[in-house]
Amino acid sequence: MNTTTLGASRYGIVEYQNAPETIQAIYDDTMQTLQLPFVLNWFKCQGNNATLLKGNWAKLKSTLMEGDVPNVLKQLIIYNVSKLRGCQYCAHAHGIFADSMASMLSEEPGFKPSQDMDSPHIPASYKTAISVVTKAALNPQDVDEKDFAKLQEAGFSNNEIQELMAQADLVNMLNTIADVSGIKVDNELLEAEM
Repeated sequence: MNTTTLGASRYGIVEYQNAPETIQAIYDDTMQTLQLPFVLNWFKCQGNNATLLKGNWAKLKSTLMEGDVPNVLKQLIIYNVSKLRGCQYCAHAHGIFADSMASMLSEEPGFKPSQDMDSPHIPASYKTAISVVTKAALNPQDVDEKDFAKLQEAGFSNNEIQELMAQADLVNMLNTIADVSGIKVDNELLEAEM
């Protein structure tokens, strides 16, 4: 029995109701952790490969959702790199996620950090981190001691710097899977944006 929907992804999309229990358990964890009432297409395009999905979710969960660096900053980094790289899926999704946390940066009604990355509401330390980690994601061979010094001067500890740099690796994985699989932005995300 074919449990995947072709056309929505080069790998096929495995919907929750068609997934085996092992995949459903991972889907459940993604929804609970990300506080979403649906499974993102990024996960569903890996739903026919439990080993891949389990490993990629573990990496995403620990790198993006855990640690000392605020999640809104991590989301802005992933949004920025994805936008510059032209990964439509990740730029759109992580822009929405960052914007949903705008109240952590400003109480200004309607403020959307993804639409104004130069906003004075975004702390200077965040802007430094976004710039340096974007460089690390797009041109890792160009990162040097000056970049690490900028992060230290911006107030980040060594552990936080390591965590920030892990976002460069994470966004490269996110973008690669999204682009190679050819997934479309989730209807639920498009509706949430309106």
